Amino acid sequence: MSLKDGLILEFLYEHDLELPAKPLYRNLNRHGHEIGYSTVRQRLGELETHDLIERVDEAGYYQISRKGEAYLAGELEREDLENE
Repeated sequence: MSLKDGLILEFLYEHDLELPAKPLYRNLNRHGHEIGYSTVRQRLGELETHDLIERVDEAGYYQISRKGEAYLAGELEREDLENE
């Protein structure tokens, strides 16, 4: 888990969005977050591995999962995710 993971999770949650990597990257930067496209793609894969986001369709749209919401709420620790 990296600091960028929390940024991505918070953005998806706060804006109640379903987005693929490129629009997510563009919107993050539009809102003042400096993050590269390759970083967004990499972090989405990591977040999906830990079930913090979920793919909503075959076009590659992602949304935050219930587990991701629990992580943001402080109900899960980073160590809990790394031990899975």
